[in-house]
Amino acid sequence: MTRGPRVARTVPALRRAVAALRKAGGSVALVPTMGALHAGHLALVRAAKKRARRVVVSIFVNPTQFAPNEDFASYPRRFAADLKVLAQAKVDLVWAPSAPVMYPDGFATQIAPGGAAQAGLEDKFRPHFFAGVATVVAKLFTQVGPDVALFGQKDYQQLRVVTQMAADLDLPVAVVGIPTVRERDGLALSSRNAYLSAAERRNAPVLCRVLERGRGRDHARRLYARLSGSAPRAHAGAGFLAPGRPDPAAGGRAHRQDTIDRQYRGVNSYPSPERGGSGAKRRGWGRLRLNAHPTRRPPIRSGVATLPASGEG
Repeated sequence: MTRGPRVARTVPALRRAVAALRKAGGSVALVPTMGALHAGHLALVRAAKKRARRVVVSIFVNPTQFAPNEDFASYPRRFAADLKVLAQAKVDLVWAPSAPVMYPDGFATQIAPGGAAQAGLEDKFRPHFFAGVATVVAKLFTQVGPDVALFGQKDYQQLRVVTQMAADLDLPVAVVGIPTVRERDGLALSSRNAYLSAAERRNAPVLCRVLERGRGRDHARRLYARLSGSAPRAHAGAGFLAPGRPDPAAGGRAHRQDTIDRQYRGVNSYPSPERGGSGAKRRGWGRLRLNAHPTRRPPIRSGVATLPASGEG
């Protein structure tokens, strides 16, 4: 029988556990997650094992990155199943705080990121999101004290925000982006894919093909219409970056990083506040974001190291 990883639920217990890992020798890697683990998370764990001797996985559904009309209450939570998966992956430690542990009574500090967090992409539709992400990730970094932290490139703007936050605050952690893991038909793995209806699931991979073959905003819109068999809504083209054009999430540097936002009725993976969707009731409008990284990107810079970003397959 596979022995499960140790689980820490308070900051003092976490720090004692991490100190014991370091005393046993070797560096520590952190893989931040919100649970409901899938193969994409396990790819992060494997990458972490290549970069550090000890691996800590955090599981915390962070309330501060959800707006009131989003899917915090209905977000998938499968802690017992996640522990079994992490035991098989031979993770050393799981950090699983409750919301009161992470945000105790009287908590009054929040990071307000600029730069990539104000690129007009995800932040345009979820203005609350990156402050919540930057704050919780900064807390995870200071709580765990990892040498390296690994994030998926699927949430590319988030990766840029976290990277800049670590560098700006002089946090001694290398932030590393890992290529997106996809289904065989191209759909990026996500815990929220469970929200998709059968029809939406069939249509979703079209967006990935658009991004991989698109040669700019207008061409991608036409290609989407041809591949999906229906004209895209005006919002479907929002967020396209033509190859070679400056990427606002990368500080204006020109490279190919294409992003599309597509609305699906009944999907609340990224509900649009102006539509008033309800994650719990699966009504209103939601947004499913898929990213493609067809070409090599510049290095991702962190507070202590510069690591080459992997190309997307």
